[in-house]
Amino acid sequence: MQEEKTYTNQNLSGENYRPDRYENCVFDCCDFSDAYLSDSEFIDCTFTECNFSNTKIGHTAFKNVAFKKCKIIGVNFNDCNPFLLRLSFTDCLLNFSSFYKLKLPKIIFDTCFLHEVNFSQTNLQGATFKSCDLHRALFEYTSLEKADFRTSLNYSIDPEINRLKKAKFSVSGVAGLLDKYEIIVS
Repeated sequence: MQEEKTYTNQNLSGENYRPDRYENCVFDCCDFSDAYLSDSEFIDCTFTECNFSNTKIGHTAFKNVAFKKCKIIGVNFNDCNPFLLRLSFTDCLLNFSSFYKLKLPKIIFDTCFLHEVNFSQTNLQGATFKSCDLHRALFEYTSLEKADFRTSLNYSIDPEINRLKKAKFSVSGVAGLLDKYEIIVS
């Protein structure tokens, strides 16, 4: 078990990472791309300016973990351990990642690129999408009750197959709720 340690400029790209438990640790400028982090546990940890492109996280636990300015491309968060899962993302690139069927109430995405991210069947009740670009993000049978999209753009959400009660949208973003109807709003 690793506690209260800071890891800086670690290159673990493409490696099979030995499972371990990390508590109150900080990871700065570390490269986890194409690594296998399976079966690890991260509790109250922060990742800043790290690369997680195509990282495998099967059964990995993320309990109160913050990602800041990270490159997280093609990561299947739906493969991680869902028990006590709590994440936040600030200034991150999350393109082509997946949160399929996860329970992530009140999750925060702040100033993130979420292109073609899969949010199908995900519980995002009370989620905040602050200044995010959701180009081609997939929302199917997703719970978005009380979610806040007011400052985000490029989302396309079908109100007929997603739960949107009390979700917040800007007037300019309402067109993203009508995409399937091919209505032109100007």
